[in-house]
Amino acid sequence: MTFPAAQIAFLINGKVEGDAQVAVNSFGKIEEATEGQLAFLANPKYEEYLYSTKASVIIVNETQELRQPIKATLIRVPDAYSAFATLLSKYQEIAQQQLTGVQEPCYISKSAKYGENVFIGAFAYLGENVKVGNNTKIYPNVYLGNNVVIGDNTIIHPGVRIYHDCRVGNHVTIHAGTVIGSDGFGFAPQADGSFKKVPQIGNVVIEDNVEIGANATIDRATIGSTLIKSGAKLDNLIQIAHNVEVGHSTVIAAQAGVSGSTKIGNGVMIGGQAGIVGHIQLGDGSKVNAQSGVSKSLEPGKAVTGSPAYDYTSSLRSQAIFRNLPEMEKRLKELEALVKQLMAERV
Repeated sequence: MTFPAAQIAFLINGKVEGDAQVAVNSFGKIEEATEGQLAFLANPKYEEYLYSTKASVIIVNETQELRQPIKATLIRVPDAYSAFATLLSKYQEIAQQQLTGVQEPCYISKSAKYGENVFIGAFAYLGENVKVGNNTKIYPNVYLGNNVVIGDNTIIHPGVRIYHDCRVGNHVTIHAGTVIGSDGFGFAPQADGSFKKVPQIGNVVIEDNVEIGANATIDRATIGSTLIKSGAKLDNLIQIAHNVEVGHSTVIAAQAGVSGSTKIGNGVMIGGQAGIVGHIQLGDGSKVNAQSGVSKSLEPGKAVTGSPAYDYTSSLRSQAIFRNLPEMEKRLKELEALVKQLMAERV
């Protein structure tokens, strides 16, 4: 697909500076782009490449100053990074619209229903009473269990497994290998030391505009629903346990784990490899640093780090003191020696 600079500027509400008819057909990094490609400059560290790149069109911040002449056509926008993300999304949307139809072989139950402009890839499985919305893409080797509901404009990448009764909203993206609705880790201790499985009869509900990375696992609720609210973004390799609630526009980085029945508020940020115990609450806007272990509820806006996690600012001060311990020990020994010397002189 080829687009002139003028059309690109229209899509991202930018202003063209240079040849508005120059066309591009692909994307490239500003330091590597070739003729016919589009690049962007958002980080000042890469400004030097603005004058040497071979890219035909470059998206830049409207405040970007030119220190020497350039050959490329510029598209000036308030935020180059955000505009480039918008453009990539539109490009991807156009490309995916061309992918429609049902490939063979695949299994689609007679009671399953799907909307218009749907793509269902080879070896996909759609169980009883499955419902798939309009413009949704189901890639090869996807499993949709009985009574699963998928909304409009959603993308389910290869190898995703969505167990029975789970619900996925509109404009959701779930990446390869993720499992939605597997059993929660529920076992009741018995008198003889064994464990009796507690049936997990709930489901998982994923609201609109959620993105879930590759090889994540979201367990079904024991009773009720494990809930991922609208706008949440989950990275790769994340474990969400039964009956957890993840709030609106919350982001969770890779390898984090959330234990059962924990309620995570809106706009929360959780770093990679963080661990969160069960049955606590993380208030709106709270922040958990990478590799932290959270064992107590957090009030809104609270930032924590460490294991066990505690106040972020206090932790940084403690780390600074810890780094100075060798020097402090040396000074303490010198003071002890001085005190002994003074005591000896007094005698």
